[in-house]
Amino acid sequence: MSTTSRITATALAAAVGMTALTACGSSDGGSADAKTVTLVSHDSFAASKSVLAAFEKETGYKVKLLPGGDAGKAVNQAILSKGNPQGDVFFGIDNTLLSRGLNEDLFTPYKAKGLDGVPADLQLDKGRHRVTPLDYGDICVNYDRAYFDRHKIAPPKTFDDLIKPEYKGLLVTENSATSSPGLAFQLGTIAKYGETGWQGYWKKLKANGAEVVDGWEQAYYDRFSGSAAGKGKGDKPLVVSYASSPPAEVLGKKPEPRQAPTGVATGTCFRQIEFGGLLKGAKNEKGGKALLDFLLSKKFQEDMPLKMFVNPVLKDAKVPALFTKYGAKIDKPATVAPETITKNREQWIKQWSSLVLK
Repeated sequence: MSTTSRITATALAAAVGMTALTACGSSDGGSADAKTVTLVSHDSFAASKSVLAAFEKETGYKVKLLPGGDAGKAVNQAILSKGNPQGDVFFGIDNTLLSRGLNEDLFTPYKAKGLDGVPADLQLDKGRHRVTPLDYGDICVNYDRAYFDRHKIAPPKTFDDLIKPEYKGLLVTENSATSSPGLAFQLGTIAKYGETGWQGYWKKLKANGAEVVDGWEQAYYDRFSGSAAGKGKGDKPLVVSYASSPPAEVLGKKPEPRQAPTGVATGTCFRQIEFGGLLKGAKNEKGGKALLDFLLSKKFQEDMPLKMFVNPVLKDAKVPALFTKYGAKIDKPATVAPETITKNREQWIKQWSSLVLK
């Protein structure tokens, strides 16, 4: 998933989510002492101050957050520093990138408390417990309702729609090589058109004026016209984002609108599962285990929907009404088997780059 703090009081604001954490510890990224546990993540991690305070009270550990950009960049940095990690726990490696982390031996196995309450289909490393599933969501094309109302054009619903002439030059997506949502969107097209058909689709998508940027924050805040945080300065009414982005645009608005200002093209979705893991070589392994337990606790899981706009993995965790009222429920998201991603991911990214970025 995909993960995100994707929200301020009025709209998505992923990068500022780090302010919810207690910042302490050494400046070099390692835990300063046995009472500091360092969480390495993508920029979109967020938690309520009260929830982090509860962790501190229950365990005696303070949390230091080290955000590392988009998930793809954060995973790359973790690989570059493996054996001497920047922190104790990594949050935000997802099913599109998971095999990279596992093949690089980034994580120390640990079975987190509460894992028995997580559905088996979300436990992609079941039996080995090198990573712990923590949330899931769907990567989908979002659209700016006001734009399509103004132009009296029906918004797209499917991958096929995106290559039609009426949507020429309207889509911004993320780079598959640097962005987890971008890679998830590519995988969605592979699931739809097959391992021999997706390249032809992307040629058509490029010819139809699709724009590519490095990461989600740039796509959503700078280029998308429907982002309240971006104040509508973007000129692209279609963006690759999340099925849960619309409720983030509604949070804090009084009175609540009848519908969110943005919608979801439900036929363009790919299921993303995010994981956390204890980094091998962690300076505070005991604190890291305690933090993983907490990330899977009901207290944290029920905080996630309106902080990171993702679904909790615990079966008995409650989801706020706003999240379900305005978010799109995706009954049949596209998926690609983890072993197929493992086998083909690097080749697919290279092929995508040569097709789209040249």
